[in-house]
Amino acid sequence: MTLEDWKSCFEAYLEQYFLEGDKAHDIAHFNRVWKTAYKIMQFTDADEKTVLTACYFHDIVNLPKNHPDRHLASRRAAIRARKILAEHFPSFPAKLYDGVTHAIEAHSFSAGIDPKTLEAKIVQDADRLESLGAIGLARLFHVGGQLGRSLFHIEDPLAQHRYLDDLNYTFDHFQTKLLTLPNRMQTEKGKKMAHHNINYLITFMSKLCAELRGEYYQLDKGALEKFSLNKEIYYK
Repeated sequence: MTLEDWKSCFEAYLEQYFLEGDKAHDIAHFNRVWKTAYKIMQFTDADEKTVLTACYFHDIVNLPKNHPDRHLASRRAAIRARKILAEHFPSFPAKLYDGVTHAIEAHSFSAGIDPKTLEAKIVQDADRLESLGAIGLARLFHVGGQLGRSLFHIEDPLAQHRYLDDLNYTFDHFQTKLLTLPNRMQTEKGKKMAHHNINYLITFMSKLCAELRGEYYQLDKGALEKFSLNKEIYYK
């Protein structure tokens, strides 16, 4: 079977059996992660079938961000994926099981598992790029709404005089996690894509802060200076 054949088989399986409870982690998300991973792994020695499979099953078990076992979700997804491959895709090479399951386990930010293989590094980068740029912005506020979090702290959106609290304010998640992602990327291609997309989020932050002050035709210079000019990692 070709790579495209496997992709079609995985999508057909997911459409029949996967329950899309969280639209930020649905089949469309799996497909986007695969497309990004494919771009990253061009001109590398990564095993394409391993990367494809991990992308399509990395969130087959997905727990809410506020679930006490959230950090275990990727491990459970890896176990479920191996079982699915064995039961529903008997022609899938068993020799790739370990590579697929490791890539799935290591993709998760909350799991804290270091990716040991090139395939795992690619999948992790591709999944984290879903948190940046325009798609990342849409997914962030979608998840925040699901969890009942406020959009932002109305009096101090950038947490200049308070502690960051992304359990209550979605906007705080920019600083607690998203702005740190470019420097956590595993591949050179992933880093380049992340550094580009983080600029979009920084621009959004500065625009939101300006609008909260009633300034609709400009950006907040303080936000730009804090997160751009003084944070050179975002512009490498």
